[in-house]
Amino acid sequence: MTAAVDWSARAGTLQVPQTILIGGWRGAAQSGKTYDVVSPRNGRIIATLPECGRGDVDRAVTEARRSFDSGVWTDMAPKERKKRMRRLAELIDAHRDELALMDSMCMGVPISIAMNYCVQWAVNGFEWYGEAIDKIYDEVAPTDKSVMATITREPVGVVAAVLPWNWPVGLLGWKVPPALAAGNSVVLKPDEQSSLSALRIAELALEAGIPEGVFNVVTGGPPVGEAIGRHLDIDVVGFTGSTEVGKLFLKYSAESNMKPVWTECGGKSPNIVFADAPDLDETARESAMAIFINTGQVCAAGSRLIVEESVRERVIDTLGQVGKSMTPADPLLADTLLGPIAKAAQLERVLSYIAIGRSEGARLRLGGERINQKSGGFFVEPTVFDAVDNTMRIAQEEIFGPVLSVISFRTTEEAIALANDTSYGLASAIWTRDLSKAHRVARAIRAGSVSVNCYGSDAHDVTVPFGGYKQSGFGRDKSLHALDKYLQLKTTWIKL
Repeated sequence: MTAAVDWSARAGTLQVPQTILIGGWRGAAQSGKTYDVVSPRNGRIIATLPECGRGDVDRAVTEARRSFDSGVWTDMAPKERKKRMRRLAELIDAHRDELALMDSMCMGVPISIAMNYCVQWAVNGFEWYGEAIDKIYDEVAPTDKSVMATITREPVGVVAAVLPWNWPVGLLGWKVPPALAAGNSVVLKPDEQSSLSALRIAELALEAGIPEGVFNVVTGGPPVGEAIGRHLDIDVVGFTGSTEVGKLFLKYSAESNMKPVWTECGGKSPNIVFADAPDLDETARESAMAIFINTGQVCAAGSRLIVEESVRERVIDTLGQVGKSMTPADPLLADTLLGPIAKAAQLERVLSYIAIGRSEGARLRLGGERINQKSGGFFVEPTVFDAVDNTMRIAQEEIFGPVLSVISFRTTEEAIALANDTSYGLASAIWTRDLSKAHRVARAIRAGSVSVNCYGSDAHDVTVPFGGYKQSGFGRDKSLHALDKYLQLKTTWIKL
């Protein structure tokens, strides 16, 4: 699908949004300030966007509140809201090339992955939650006959969605559709690096018939996030990002109006390989993809390979062969599997952790260097450390780059202990032929998702929830459970 397209040529002619979108109004930040979006593929400026502040957030929230209180969306017949949500899904699909190109240019995700996965997540999200709108029922409680009690689900009001930079279109498709399906109005803050696709989808939402003020987008950095977190007229925040920033949003809520903050944060996910895995070579290949896909910039990446000692060398050898074949390259080439690190600051972070791994005594088995510097891009080789102790920083701290820590074990109990010996609990995987062992270990792992004989395939299916334990956050994206974050339960007690 992508092979016949000259994406570099398309990039040169792409028209990108240059303004924020509040209600039906497009314009600059109140301060007039702007910032440059720098592409990680070559270090060049690809867009200049408004650097919003507190006043812009106030304006967006005011518009969202106005649209919510007017009932223009909330009170619209469910079948009509469904039709418009599904129409937006169709428009996103129709503009797939454009949106994928924006994400690839902004944060370096390979164009084939942006096309086939990121954009598809958004299409699936708007279509699926749109279809769900007229299938959510209220309840009548089983009370005594002298009363009738109803339990109704009502939208919370104004929802702020705060997105990271690693899967721009895809995670928009996880956050915004359930909030809209529940009848709320939304203020979206994409990461400042990867705002172009979000601004374009907000324009498409107007075209699809989503009323003005129901879907608003503001751009900028941490000051915008803090203004959202502390805003007294925002009812709920849905956040995906680092654990450090997630904790800031909890603080902002505590110091303002105690708004619920649903967090999906970092991970240091265990990928457990038993000696009786169905196919060790295939396990190693998929384990390589589990950490190197999107250049390791995945919260659920399988960054700790916990492998049974008896097969450790075989697994590492195959994994190394795969890693060597995945040379980071221009993300706009159709056959690129690994692009650049998304930001210069993140590049420095990844390189610093590679240095830490060396200093801690881990054995570097693959990669470890910055490459393609003449391009001006932020490229790092796939990197594998062996002989890692689980107490090392590279085993405990989220790196968010293509860096794998290999940790060996001898018994099932040791594997479980290693898997759970982390402050995170987002994703995990188990590779074994033994069905009983798979169930036993899956029950013991403290993580929001457990894959068996695969890694992370559930992320592509909107029907199942995604989220974490411990400092990976709380609340779930995807599935019908995501609607619970954006609905209030009201009991009406009637004496008969």
